[in-house]
Amino acid sequence: MRNDEYYMRLAIEEAKKAEQMGEVPIGAVIVQNDEIIAKAHNLRERDQRAIAHAELLAIDEACQKLGTWRLENATLYVTLEPCAMCAGAIVLSRIKRVVFGASDPKGGCAGTLMNLLQEKRFNHQAEVIGGILERECGELLSQFFRQLREKKKQQKRGLLSN
Repeated sequence: MRNDEYYMRLAIEEAKKAEQMGEVPIGAVIVQNDEIIAKAHNLRERDQRAIAHAELLAIDEACQKLGTWRLENATLYVTLEPCAMCAGAIVLSRIKRVVFGASDPKGGCAGTLMNLLQEKRFNHQAEVIGGILERECGELLSQFFRQLREKKKQQKRGLLSN
């Protein structure tokens, strides 16, 4: 049986695919019975769809592959703590376990800002494990946004010097 770090590394590879496309580098992998049933990365910019988050795309792929909306025995690996929208989809799809890399202090809904995944008032709660390969996952995001800020500075300088 493979461990959480193994699958998180696959999620990181998905995140790198997003980065190569100019997307925020977030990747997700869904595993059931030690088999990968879905992989995805952010596609919001390419598709111009607010809901094209890695988690939602992976959940949709897994449901289609299995022919059911219930992912009761699945584990979702994602490089960044899920947002409210993705946490809602995780609860609604009955994912058993969520393993994430970096925490998200501005929007994390798996324990940082709030914890929708373990909210007792919902009819489903997921087991949550955070901080798996946290440094690698966080650095991917930090580097991406650092480069984006630098690019914007250079564009601004270019506009001002003309």
